[in-house]
Parts: sequence; structure tokens; C-alpha cells
Amino acid sequence: MQDNLEALRYVKGNLQLLDQRLLPHQFKYIDASTVSNCWTAIREMQVRGAPAIALAAVLSLATELWNRKSEFHSLHKTLEFIESNLRYLETSRPTAVNLFDATAKMRVQIQLEINELKTNSKSEENSIQKIISKFIDSAETMLKNDASDNKSIGKFGAEFILNNSNQNKLKILTHCNTGSLATAAYGTALGIIRSLHEMNKLERAFCTETRPYNQGARLTAFELVYEKIPGTLITDSMAAFLMQTKGIDAVVVGADRVVANGDTANKIGTYALAIAANYHKIPFIVAAPTTTIDLTKETGNEIHIEERPPDELTYLNGTRIAAEGIGVWNPSFDVTPAHLISAIITEKKIITKNALAKVFNLKLEC
Repeated sequence: MQDNLEALRYVKGNLQLLDQRLLPHQFKYIDASTVSNCWTAIREMQVRGAPAIALAAVLSLATELWNRKSEFHSLHKTLEFIESNLRYLETSRPTAVNLFDATAKMRVQIQLEINELKTNSKSEENSIQKIISKFIDSAETMLKNDASDNKSIGKFGAEFILNNSNQNKLKILTHCNTGSLATAAYGTALGIIRSLHEMNKLERAFCTETRPYNQGARLTAFELVYEKIPGTLITDSMAAFLMQTKGIDAVVVGADRVVANGDTANKIGTYALAIAANYHKIPFIVAAPTTTIDLTKETGNEIHIEERPPDELTYLNGTRIAAEGIGVWNPSFDVTPAHLISAIITEKKIITKNALAKVFNLKLEC
């Protein structure tokens, strides 16, 4: 087993992604030093988790630019190469807004560099290298910031849960995978659980299997064991009964998109957990960096929900488990209405249910 659990391993000129489809049985990194390789890894869910997808995408283009920098002789062609590859990467996973946030930020950085070049006359060769360096530096900064942001989310989330509980040690239920395997490091929802554990305030983390792709069973359970955090695995269909019988103190999940009214898109099954938590009067908390916030969409009805291949549902580890000829509906995400959410924890602040009820106005705050 490796010393450090990392979804991405990056040094200038090289990007490796942990093939998460092989976990927990194999610990293998694959090369993603080209945009094409990375697009396939994202599409095939070898790397997954909204923050990790965004980071992998921009770092793959940064790596390809570094490795091919001697091939660019036209500023126009260089900019065209960057833009076409950003658009291509955006087609890999359409629901996770972090990917589009990352590509938009890279476009802004490139435009700032273009403006700088216009005011300071440079040779074309020098301008090309300036553009490439700007892209690489911006991508590397994004990687660094993700890890520190996740630790802030963990701290804020742990404090919120402790301030709203009279228990000395807490039982937390989580869904899908939102840890180091879904981010640069530490995690979002799993980062909150990690933070509680570091404070000696966690009694036990419960993770759902998260069918049909089993991110909870394969990845979250792996992380809990790896980090020696007390954990218990359940099937998705056990969650409501768990809440009724085990005294769950909070449900903590991640998000792939948070829209203007506070509705959130997350892994399929999240909505059902929110309904069950609401019935049992258990706080339901969404952990999401501000890069997940999409103010261009008013409600969850506008979120594009990705549908995955039928084989994910009809096969398990290569063995068919469903009858031939049965129809399949396999949405990868669902939408949780804001009124079911107790708080959204970002790296900047805690947005409580009362704030959500007033309309999710983050334009001035994030």
C-alpha cells in the first residue's frame, strides 16, 4: 500500500492518475500526460469526483503544453490549440460544474496574459512561451489551492456539526466518495469526517455502497480503512433504517453542482438520503467548494443529468446480474432541493438553511 493516497500525481511534464476502477484490489497509476488520455480517464471514471476531474483536465493540458512547447511557432495556433482542447475536455463529464469553472478560469488567465503582451511588445516566440507558462502556472496554483480549500471545508463542517449536536462523539453517514480520491487531497464531505476524527469527535462513519458503480464500497470504504477511521459499510437501501435505529447525528455529502436557489446535484441516491434525513430530523449537510457553485442556473431543474451506460447496472464485476432484454434507466446524479439541506459548507463560509431560504445569493460573498 502507498504512503500517500493521491488521486493525481503531478510534476511538471508528467501527470499520473490513480485508476480508481481497480480499487480496492489494485493500486495502479496510469499516464494522463496528454489531453486525449485524460479525457478517456475522466469519461471511463478512472478518475472521478468533481474537483479531481477539474484538476486532471487542466493539468493534462498543462502537461501536454510543457512537453510540446518547442512545437509551437504561431501565437494564433497556440491559442487555438489551448481553446480547442479546453472545449474537448469539457465534453468528458457534463454534470460536474467544477470542470467548467476550471476551464473558464484558465481562459481568464490566458486573456490576462494576452492583454499584458499587448501592452509590452514581445517577439512572437517569447509571447508563445509566456502564454504556455501562464497556463501551466495557473493550473499548478489550482492544484495547490484545492488541498487547502478542502481543509477549510473540513474545519467549518466539523464545527457546524459539533455546534448543532449535544453528543460528545458523533455518528456520520456519507454517500459516494468525497475524499482524497475525489480531490487533490483531504476531501470535501469525507474531509469533514476526517476533521472530526482528528478532533477525536467521531464515533463512527457509515458509508453507503453507492450503487450501481459502488464508489462507497470500493473507494470510501478503502479510504476509511487506509486512514484508520472507524467505518461501517451499508447498502443504499439500509440508510433509512440506519437513521431510525443507530442514532445518526448528521448526513454529510458532496456536490457536483450547486445552483442559484441552493438546489444541489450529487451522486444518484443523495436525494433519497435527504428525504430520509428530513423525516428523521437529522441535519443534512452538503460540502462543496465555491468552484461547485453555478449561479447561471436558477434551479435544479436546469441541471443536465448525465446518464451512464446500462452495463453498469446489469453487470457486476463482468458478470451479468440482470435478465437479458430488461430496459435500463441509469442516471448518474440526482437533484436535492434546497429546502431539504441544513447547510452548505464551502471553504469560505457556512451557508445555513436560513440563508438558503432567502435565495442563494453568493455573488457578493463568494
